[in-house]
Amino acid sequence: MKALLESGVHFGHRTHKWHPKMKPYIFTERNSIHIIDLQQTVKALEVGYDLVRDIVAEGGTVLFVGTKRQAQETVHDEAVRAGMPYVTNRWLGGMLTNWRTIRQRVNELEQLERMRDKGDFERITKREALTLTRRIERLEYLLGGIRNMTQLPNLVFIVDVRKEETTVHEANLLEIPILAMVDTNCDPRDIDYVIPSNDDAIRAIKLVVGRVADAVVEGHAMRKDLEEEEAVLRTEAAMEGIEEMELTDEELLGEATLAKISASQEAALQEAEAKAQAEAEEAAKLEESPETEAEAVADEEPEEAEAEVTDEAEEEQPSEETRTEDESEEEAEPPAVDTSESDEA
Repeated sequence: MKALLESGVHFGHRTHKWHPKMKPYIFTERNSIHIIDLQQTVKALEVGYDLVRDIVAEGGTVLFVGTKRQAQETVHDEAVRAGMPYVTNRWLGGMLTNWRTIRQRVNELEQLERMRDKGDFERITKREALTLTRRIERLEYLLGGIRNMTQLPNLVFIVDVRKEETTVHEANLLEIPILAMVDTNCDPRDIDYVIPSNDDAIRAIKLVVGRVADAVVEGHAMRKDLEEEEAVLRTEAAMEGIEEMELTDEELLGEATLAKISASQEAALQEAEAKAQAEAEEAAKLEESPETEAEAVADEEPEEAEAEVTDEAEEEQPSEETRTEDESEEEAEPPAVDTSESDEA
């Protein structure tokens, strides 16, 4: 309340210029000037603050509009600080109702700026380059504040309702809610959220517009916190779902892979069954004929013994070749002569 009093928000217009529909918002009259009830202004500011904060927190957009000289600089600075679109120079007819065409002009502005930055203007004549440069300047003058607005706003904030009559009409046609500073000479019937205040004093405009911009900043902070909380909750829910839900092979793999896996499993199963069957047959044979195997072992042992005896006999008997060689050597030797008897003779 003290800040409102110091800024002169409570001063209205002269009594003979008042609008009868503003009577509920007028406190008294002094020196032929209406005095606005600041208690209602404070309540309206609180309602508007909560409204703007909630809209921005949900991801909405607030369009700042103030084309009168006292409000241009303030609206521009506060809208830039809040990161919201604004209109401060001139409201083009159809800026909301004919948004598609306005968006095409914004795209044209961006295209011309890209051409200028690439150096395409140096390849054409000076006259053509000058024409395009003036076109860029005009589009920037008219649409520079809404070039980042990709869709219609969720709320329109207006400084002077009487001067921005076209804006009010278009917003009402599209059923876009309006938050506005309404002076004693304005009609409040077309405004959804009325802030009764002086819309001519620069200090009053700075106070109210700054308050709305603060609401936008707070809404951005809430939006960021909500997004972080939602991201954490989604991560936790995903982790819980992964832990609770065990996905089957049919859900994870394709048909071809599942067919290969099933074929390999069947082959392994058949191999295991065949091996088990062979082991069972061998065990059954061992149980049925243990004596037969013992006899077979016993039969094998004598055969091995006989083979050893024959080998020893063959080693003891000389071979036929050895005998023949010995006999031939005996025949070749001459008979021995008895030399003793010859000497005696």
